[in-house]
Amino acid sequence: MQNTDPIFILQPIIVIAFSIGTVLYWRSIQGFWKYVLGFSLLAYGGAIAAKVAFQYVTVPSFLSMAQGSLWLLGLYFGLQTVIFEVGGAYLVARFAVSKRGLKKDDGVGYGLGLAFWENGILLGATSLLSLLFYFITIAESGAQADSLYSLLSQSQPQLFYPPLDALQTICWGILERISSLLVHLSWGYLCLKSAALHRKEYFLLALPMGLIDFLVPFAHIMTVPIFEMVVFTVSAFCVLAAVYVSRS
Repeated sequence: MQNTDPIFILQPIIVIAFSIGTVLYWRSIQGFWKYVLGFSLLAYGGAIAAKVAFQYVTVPSFLSMAQGSLWLLGLYFGLQTVIFEVGGAYLVARFAVSKRGLKKDDGVGYGLGLAFWENGILLGATSLLSLLFYFITIAESGAQADSLYSLLSQSQPQLFYPPLDALQTICWGILERISSLLVHLSWGYLCLKSAALHRKEYFLLALPMGLIDFLVPFAHIMTVPIFEMVVFTVSAFCVLAAVYVSRS
């Protein structure tokens, strides 16, 4: 019985490394207040909890209504990110500023914090633990190993790709997490700036950035390279827009 390729462990390790590294690097040159990560956790954790609760209540009826429409599914996911993640980041930023906890110069740190909790912890650390569990369990053989192998070979066949194909999959997966970092950085930065400077136009620019999750249902009708490059392009545009508007 073929085991999962251990090379896949590289992806979460690299993602965790650059998630932590960007935060430490920015702190070394900016010296942002340590509670920036706490407020970003409050914003991100609250948003994810709200999403889970909302989807638990609405998914069955919405799927029945959407009848497989990718456009409606895209709006369903995208608007949740707009409301819960971007809107939540703004509300927490306003709270933090009002309590004299954060200031306008903490915008980049706040955005990097949002990205850290998604990429470094929610997806990076949990993915690393899952991959280690898969590899160890299958290596031990037995009934549990056979059952897990059968499940993974159907649900995640990429885990059994040959090394060259696996490496390509890892590279595209890392690019996706870089895109996530860029877009979280953008709306986190704008939300904090908006709250600190009382400039609503910054928040209004940040809101549509959450629509990046509109693309999620279209992933399976595109090739992986095209989908990841589209997502990266949108994310990079978000960063450029945030920088341009704040400077102008």
